[in-house]
Amino acid sequence: MAEEATLKDSGAGLVPDSVGWFVANARDMRWSHKPEQGDSLPLTGRDEYEAETFFPMLGLAIRVMQPGQPSGTYHWETEQEDFLVLQGEGVLIVEGEERPLRKWDFVHCPPGTKHGFAGAGDGPFVLLCASSRQFQKDGPWGFYCVDETAAKYNASSPEDTQDGGIAYARFSETVESRYREGTLPD
Repeated sequence: MAEEATLKDSGAGLVPDSVGWFVANARDMRWSHKPEQGDSLPLTGRDEYEAETFFPMLGLAIRVMQPGQPSGTYHWETEQEDFLVLQGEGVLIVEGEERPLRKWDFVHCPPGTKHGFAGAGDGPFVLLCASSRQFQKDGPWGFYCVDETAAKYNASSPEDTQDGGIAYARFSETVESRYREGTLPD
């Protein structure tokens, strides 16, 4: 029989403290915030230790961006990634093209697909992000890319690189935080 995991309060919200199944409300879990990129709930671990220990097969996060905020830096990965718009409007930058997104749009990115997102419209853009972690720990994860279209949304890397320090240097450091009231729609 599968064991129930224990959860602990990290000071910024709940995180797993042991391997096993659990239930936690997203508003009670540990969030992160970057002023230029919005809020993120790394449901399946914020760092390599958490990911490999508690969630070795699947990466899952909720990203919340305001209009004009990029979700991250334009990139491709060696693993499949999938996204579901839960609320609001956004822009998908994919292979150098822009595609508008709205609630319930599903985005599938096979391995190697260059992509990024930005909030649009007049309110929060809430995105559920999922990816496989099966092979990432054993080799290169992918690449951050320079792209003219992504640059219009501050989502382009300043150079083609695998170094997150270079790709994200223009942004503030991530700050762990408790859920900020109003981040998620009711």
